[in-house]
Amino acid sequence: MIAPPDRMPLPREFFDRPVTEVAPDLLGRVLVRTTPDGPIAVRLTEVEAYDGPNDPGSHAYRGPTARNAVMFGPPGHVYVYFTYGMWHCMNVVCGPEGRACAVLLRAGEVIEGAELARKRRLSARNDKELAKGPARLATALEVDRALDGTDACASDETPLRMLTGTPIASDQVRNGPRTGVAGEGGDGEIHPWRYWVAGDPTVSPYRAHVPRRRRS
Repeated sequence: MIAPPDRMPLPREFFDRPVTEVAPDLLGRVLVRTTPDGPIAVRLTEVEAYDGPNDPGSHAYRGPTARNAVMFGPPGHVYVYFTYGMWHCMNVVCGPEGRACAVLLRAGEVIEGAELARKRRLSARNDKELAKGPARLATALEVDRALDGTDACASDETPLRMLTGTPIASDQVRNGPRTGVAGEGGDGEIHPWRYWVAGDPTVSPYRAHVPRRRRS
């Protein structure tokens, strides 16, 4: 059985482009998480671009580490990191290999498997909040470091696959400063690399960086 065009995996060539081209083009695409209980699919509505060695906001700005190693690999693979000792967040690596660019998947609309996502997101007040923010998105899809390095371009039933979906028209795409990024990396004049679907209720609210206070 041949899958319809909007359910075909995105080819690796899609990700082997400058990250600021890939990021807005990911809006409207569909990320599918295959679980033992069934699939969960999310239509992406908000993302952020991170440009590796040229970007002080990027995890790869100071070079490779054990944590960010996947970012230096081939495009189309998933980079998962753990933050604040509580949450996971998910990115897709963009090429060329060795460049260490990635797109953070910030928010989306659950279009399949909502009943499974609800079990993982018990605090969500409604379905629009199931994947409204990068940690919520990863939680709803049951994504953790075990999925770091997953090939999202694979054509078989891998745990995570990025499908063609329906791209968002350019006049419906907005951009601005990235959420919670400190210093120059958070300057919207220099890095206006957060992209979202205009008016979509699943897009997370913008928040500027607030320095964390050390406990006395």
